[in-house]
Amino acid sequence: MKNALEIIRQIRRETKKWNRDNISRTVFYHHYYQRNPEIKWAFLASMVSRNAGWSMCDLQGEWFPKALTKKQLINFFMTYERANWTIFDDAAPQLMLYEVSKRRNKPFFDLGQKLGISNFILQEWEKFFQTGDEERLMTALIINEQHVIEAPVMEHHTYAKEVFHSFFFTIQDWFHFSTVLFPTMRGELYGLSVSRFRHTKDRIELGKKLAKLLFHPTYFEEFYRFATNTYPTGARFDYERYMKKKREGKMLRQVYPLIQHHRKERRDWYHGQRLVKKMLKNDVTLPAELALSDWYEKKRSEIRVAVEIENLLIKKSRR
Repeated sequence: MKNALEIIRQIRRETKKWNRDNISRTVFYHHYYQRNPEIKWAFLASMVSRNAGWSMCDLQGEWFPKALTKKQLINFFMTYERANWTIFDDAAPQLMLYEVSKRRNKPFFDLGQKLGISNFILQEWEKFFQTGDEERLMTALIINEQHVIEAPVMEHHTYAKEVFHSFFFTIQDWFHFSTVLFPTMRGELYGLSVSRFRHTKDRIELGKKLAKLLFHPTYFEEFYRFATNTYPTGARFDYERYMKKKREGKMLRQVYPLIQHHRKERRDWYHGQRLVKKMLKNDVTLPAELALSDWYEKKRSEIRVAVEIENLLIKKSRR
């Protein structure tokens, strides 16, 4: 019993240590994947976390402050930060429990309930420990983490009203400005657009597609080389440097303080929903066009136009 309690205490300490900000989370996920390459979700999480950091820094860049109020900028930042923090707070203990189980060659997932982990994903970890089905576990983690952020982030009254139903979020979603990018050190960009971000089912489908792209045999080595050789700063210069662009804007730790989060008592989101089991099927297909370098240049110009339009509308409404 004492051994079990010490494991739980250690996991809580390590989770708090690495859940400081977007940079520390990204680094943790990547290093974890290097130690445990069978846990593919960890690499996916590191790359998606990088994208969250780039989006956070954009809010303090050249264009967004011209279109959004300080309150709106804070709300958008806190949405990214809270989702990022919540997923890590839930996923990191799972990942560490697996390492304990792997090291001792017996499952310790029964401790997961004391760490507030959903029964759904604990069952999936148990299955993985027996079968070694890497694809199923990755999909299960995608499903779990998107459900985990549903109540504290997607349905939170402030984020729902001030962010997800704001005019700016609507045009961002409509024009696919929110795109998850996987860069290479050759200056190439690949990725997929986030559409209908408010819907859990659509976020899960996107996660499956991103996983399929990230581990595609044609691209994986290039993505991994970028991630291993490029320390995350939160700025888009992390990948634009390979596109021969000049540095624009500051790094994440230069513009944002550390945020102290608090979480109320956790409630298990899983109640035996049949639809969830159906989602475990890896039934997604990738679009024909995955290279986004040209698209990126075009959309970066379009977002500037959209921001200027938003700025004009704001000015008119204040007259």
